[in-house]
Amino acid sequence: MAPYCVLAARLRHALNSGVRRYHVAPVLCQRAKVAMSHFEPNEYINYEKLEKNINIVRKRLDRPLTLSEKIVYGHLDDPAKQEIERGKTYLRLRPDRVAMQDATAQMAMLQFISSGLPKVAVPSTIHCDHLIEAQSGGEKDLQRAKEINQEVYNFLSTAGAKYGVGFWKPGSGIIHQIILENYSYPGVMLIGTDSHTPNGGGLGGICIGVGGADAVDVMAGIPWELKCPKVIGVKLTGKLSGWTSPKDVILKVAGILTVKGGTGAIIEYHGPGVDSISCTGMATICNMGAEIGATTSIFPYNERMKKYLGKTGRADIAALADEFKQHLVPDSGCQYDQVIEINLSELKPHINGPFTPDLAHPVSDIGAVAEKEGWPIDIRVGLIGSCTNSSYEDMGRSAAVAKQALAHGLKCKSKFTITPGSEQIRATIERDGYAKVLREVGGLVLANACGPCIGQWDRKDIKKGEKNTIVTSYNRNFTGRNDANPETHAFVTSPEIVTALSIAGTLKFNPETDYLTGADGKKFKLEAPDADELPKLEFDPGQDTYQYPPKDGSGQHVDVSPTSQRLQLLEPFDKWDGKDLEDMLILIKVKGKCTTDHISAAGPWLKFRGHLDNISNNLLIGAINIENGKANSVRNALTQEFGPVPDTARYYKKMGIKWAVVGDENYGEGSSREHAALEPRHLGGRVIITKSFARIHETNLKKQGLLPLTFADPADYNKIHPVDKLSIVGLKDFAPGKPLKCIIKHPNGSQETIMLNHTFNESQIEWFQAGSALNRMKELQQKSS
Repeated sequence: MAPYCVLAARLRHALNSGVRRYHVAPVLCQRAKVAMSHFEPNEYINYEKLEKNINIVRKRLDRPLTLSEKIVYGHLDDPAKQEIERGKTYLRLRPDRVAMQDATAQMAMLQFISSGLPKVAVPSTIHCDHLIEAQSGGEKDLQRAKEINQEVYNFLSTAGAKYGVGFWKPGSGIIHQIILENYSYPGVMLIGTDSHTPNGGGLGGICIGVGGADAVDVMAGIPWELKCPKVIGVKLTGKLSGWTSPKDVILKVAGILTVKGGTGAIIEYHGPGVDSISCTGMATICNMGAEIGATTSIFPYNERMKKYLGKTGRADIAALADEFKQHLVPDSGCQYDQVIEINLSELKPHINGPFTPDLAHPVSDIGAVAEKEGWPIDIRVGLIGSCTNSSYEDMGRSAAVAKQALAHGLKCKSKFTITPGSEQIRATIERDGYAKVLREVGGLVLANACGPCIGQWDRKDIKKGEKNTIVTSYNRNFTGRNDANPETHAFVTSPEIVTALSIAGTLKFNPETDYLTGADGKKFKLEAPDADELPKLEFDPGQDTYQYPPKDGSGQHVDVSPTSQRLQLLEPFDKWDGKDLEDMLILIKVKGKCTTDHISAAGPWLKFRGHLDNISNNLLIGAINIENGKANSVRNALTQEFGPVPDTARYYKKMGIKWAVVGDENYGEGSSREHAALEPRHLGGRVIITKSFARIHETNLKKQGLLPLTFADPADYNKIHPVDKLSIVGLKDFAPGKPLKCIIKHPNGSQETIMLNHTFNESQIEWFQAGSALNRMKELQQKSS
């Protein structure tokens, strides 16, 4: 059989090199070589190694394994000797591939260039989806983005060509949809420089969001470290039906676990209810697992995944997965650290928000709750799409709702936008008429990009500071995230509910029970939408938007102008001087929620993601200073004047003074953006002390040579005042599991000592001592050579 597989791979590669991508009839490869993707015909799935590692670990642990344990432990660098204890030990892993979106890829590639390595060690891709601003519609917005971001796109394109990284051009689609369509598969371990990378769990993969420095480790061929995750089981019973959608599963789970309830854990869905959810529906659920702090989320391999693989031209992968299925589902009798049970037959449509994705409400209640809380009832804009909900099924269910309104002479009362998840989805919904229906009901089809979901929205219908409500099918609704207006009350729900509410124009409408009035004056009720999960015909691939890396990129030149305002080559951070950190000033003591949006804002700042000094001008400008209750206003301890946070940090740096940040619970939740760690390091910060950290941000801080520390007693947060000085002592004896002392010096001359915990292991302590993980990598390279 092997020659047939090789022939199929060659044929697929030849076809994919043309103007359009075509599907090749599946070939029975059965344990022969099957490519991980159409775009890398010589990179093969290695289920045999996965199987071997799983068997070694199962014998050692002598117990049944969860699915997530199988895939994670199946990628161990040394399964025979690796210490394994959920929630405690650090695992050294060998992921299969890396994916980067354009906003984070800039810094990731700049760090990889700084490493001095000639080529990536694992298949890697760059996806241009974050830098396209929603303004007037798909084609115009895309063309405008290409002109504005030409320098950045050229850098990413040439860096990809030089270092062996595949490049998805602007207009290709959102990274997570592209991954689902082309790169995720059952049993894969993929890391991506975006917090919603877990989307790939909808195809049975362990897909984890990380910062760029973590991606560099994997691209450099270095074992990647991850604290051994706990496993939270979500048992699904019953069956989805009516207005209830996969989105409602994760909205319900978010309400149960809150934004930090999944921290340090993988959410593993199982049970008989799983089979009532489509593959893309499972991806939606996994995608939004990022909102509860989970390391990732995953579903077991089943027929719905097999069907999706076949429809996306990967029936050969499905056939291989069938052979190894026992390793792609949980063992009978496996134990979870926590179990949640949800009966899908009883689950009602949900809408979460405003200002946080874990504030859950049944749609039937939201109108009354909004009136009670004083939230605006009228909906100004409804927005569907995003990496969470832009599948063919999502668009079909929304179109089914829109058709009913049109049949009664109605259009949307609210403004309405549609974001296709990929060029393939865009082309297919255009061909099958969904896009036409959504336009006719009043919708504007935006570019295949993130757009308003990540703040790339040139919104004109309101003024900043105007109180208003929007409903979206997105994943995240932090204050100001979508449009930079702190008074926008953003609610998250399913695409079909967004469509129904946009037609009604009010939060008080419940499509399950309420009636609309048609153009003829007659009342009617919307029927629950029904749509195909996959197109009856093959997907239309649309325009070819992929750039293959050349076999030899050594002659490729990568442009970074020394006068550029958007790109800047990196200088190594300073090495630890071997001393305790004494008499640090407090830049800011943060009050309440502080996400990565607060620490390093997106929106207009995205254009500086490749220029560390310029983007550092947004450091902590959204965080609330406990001293005065204001954002971007802190006291300069030397001049006693209040000013912007970045300016104050730069002043301390100029004066050679180290500083610290004191934070609240779940500090750094949200995006994977490592700029939230790079910026404080660049401007002279050394320590971040909080009650607790979000996983990705804590790791990013460690990677850049900062000290993320937590109060041994959370009540000690109240002992530190913004005018105090802090000293961290015991760094000469810095060791895993050993707390550090913090001496608080008050202005009146008094002192008190508190204890601080940390989660550093031995190699991470070396990152701190070397100044950053990248510095440490270069030290090891020099020693080995």
